[in-house]
Amino acid sequence: MSTTASDAFFAPRPEDPLAALAALPGVPGAVESVRAAVDRVYSHRVMRRRSNEVTSEAALRAARGSAALSGADWALEEVRRRTDFGSDAEARTVGAALRLNAEAGQLLSIWAQSPLRVLARLHLVAAGGAGVPDRTVGRPRLAGEPVTEVPGSEVPGTGGPLAEAPLPAADEVAGRLEGLSELIVAASPAPALVTASVVHGELLALRPFGSYNGLVARAAERVVLVGSGLDPKSVCPAEVGHAELGRAAYAAAFEGYLSGTPGGMVAWITHCGRAVELGVRESIAVCEALQRGAA
Repeated sequence: MSTTASDAFFAPRPEDPLAALAALPGVPGAVESVRAAVDRVYSHRVMRRRSNEVTSEAALRAARGSAALSGADWALEEVRRRTDFGSDAEARTVGAALRLNAEAGQLLSIWAQSPLRVLARLHLVAAGGAGVPDRTVGRPRLAGEPVTEVPGSEVPGTGGPLAEAPLPAADEVAGRLEGLSELIVAASPAPALVTASVVHGELLALRPFGSYNGLVARAAERVVLVGSGLDPKSVCPAEVGHAELGRAAYAAAFEGYLSGTPGGMVAWITHCGRAVELGVRESIAVCEALQRGAA
């Protein structure tokens, strides 16, 4: 969202802004499509006895997808076999994505009461040990502090669409984070897809931390989808879908969020919905492979 649009969106008002987004033309259809997709994977016979294996594989593939969107586009088997994630900027990005996906499931009970605490923890997990100055880890950036999305990287365009988006000032970040937190704590009845999309988009727009904001935003999206009960076993990795749709489509949809217009918000929410559906397709393929004994 633009600053003006975000101020209007998060300003106190009698109606629920998430519910208003959920009613926009095109959003109910996206919500229903996602629900149908999630139902398909949860009804697969493999999920009855081997859901833990599907969850583990989804987490690995989600981490690979999220890292790819931040410029570390490794093959899945490379992510699977590697044990050293501290050798260079790409390796640290992949390692951060893996750590975030492992940590996210431990924070579900905290999210509904203290989203800002969860976000701080996510950044601590991502940036800890990754060459980020200790004084900036796990807290929103202060006035004058820069954002280096992927520390140590010299690859042009690393960090995805965040590299081109305007950077809000620290005081604006603080206010909008507080507004986002209040929105989550208020427990809107809006569909999980809508809430997850707004959390994801707002964190991308704010870049509240000095590094790894994209990874944190996508991990927070996962926390919402799982914690809402839509995907309680965490087998619908939206990060896989975002990566499959590509960085150009991700950037274009994010521009819609930044615009703050109804059409732009619908474009972003439906893009996030499509990403979840593609993540579901990936996990159904994993289920089929397990059923055949190929995985």
